[in-house]
Amino acid sequence: MKLYSYFRSSASYRVRIALNLKGLPCEIVPVHLLRQGGEQFSEAYRKLNPDALVPALQLEDESVLTQSLAIIEYLEEVHPSPALLPASAIDRAWVRSLSLAIACDIHPVNNLRVLRFLVNELGVSEDDKNRWYRHWVEQGLASVEALLSRDARTGRFCSGDTPGLADCFLVPQVANAQRMHCDLTSMPTIRRINDACLALEAFAAASPARQPDAE
Repeated sequence: MKLYSYFRSSASYRVRIALNLKGLPCEIVPVHLLRQGGEQFSEAYRKLNPDALVPALQLEDESVLTQSLAIIEYLEEVHPSPALLPASAIDRAWVRSLSLAIACDIHPVNNLRVLRFLVNELGVSEDDKNRWYRHWVEQGLASVEALLSRDARTGRFCSGDTPGLADCFLVPQVANAQRMHCDLTSMPTIRRINDACLALEAFAAASPARQPDAE
């Protein structure tokens, strides 16, 4: 398999974690989102993913999957052990709700193309752009903190004492939040889970600093 990835892309980071947790070998193919106007807009990459987004996972038969959640769910179905989702339907829904809170509510409004539009098309200043970023990330993660802190299913990780799907989504979002100096002091559960995850090699090896295109 080949994973088309950018080292700072949180969506790519999610898939890298899932691959590592499942012990699946995968070639990382860097796609630089800033160099030369963005390598994701090249004709060659658009043939793989017309959306010009990362990640994209190319399988052995050369079929291509996009969207991090769909990719990870595919890996879960094809390689079910170790499992990233709980056994019961209600607990699987709980884990997916945490993952989607990050993937759908927090991440999209702070994606690179949105931030670029704010600056390039709407004339938003760098300071106001960063304020936009911090507002939505802090608000979104506060909601995730509330969900995690009050639910008995939360353990060492988002769901119990084994890392899974929701952790694959939480850790990259926290990494981005920290890079952008978001205030996470009121989120002890998130910070505790993040630390527990990063103590595992599957998460550490997927981190932006350890990618072949890290800068």
